Amino acid sequence: MNKRVPASSLGLTVAILAAWIGHEGFTAAPTIPTKGDVPTIGHGATHYEDGTRVTLADPPISRQRAGELAANLLQNTYVACVKRSLGDTLMFPVEFDQAVDFAGQYGCTRWWNSTMRTQYVAGNYGPACRAYLLYKFAAGYDCSTPGNKRCLGVWTRQLARHAACTGVL
Repeated sequence: MNKRVPASSLGLTVAILAAWIGHEGFTAAPTIPTKGDVPTIGHGATHYEDGTRVTLADPPISRQRAGELAANLLQNTYVACVKRSLGDTLMFPVEFDQAVDFAGQYGCTRWWNSTMRTQYVAGNYGPACRAYLLYKFAAGYDCSTPGNKRCLGVWTRQLARHAACTGVL
């Protein structure tokens, strides 16, 4: 797509679901992915469809169930959150996908209060893309620190979001 469209007209795509699954990996049993995080299962699900939070005592799940949880989580929580927060703000689908991915990783409240959302709403697309690089901390640790083995995935994911976003400017 070569033009921006209202965020309210966009939704969950196969591309964002596949990227989410790739970034989150798979765990059959509940785990805490990084220090300071909450329990997740499957492909990063923190809740089940009924709103029940994942706990470390939950039984393992299959890859198929993990895919169902991921699709539900993204569509009903994070796509809905990003659409509400941006309304008719014009975006390329790839910009929307990165916003959904960010909201999925950091939560709807963090997305709603983010520099990216503020810049998108103002029509400042370059600054919105650059702002992804501000979110590089996990449990107070700077994940962009060279040689870090604690939360490197947090930083590489931000770099990927930044690259995808700036790639359409």
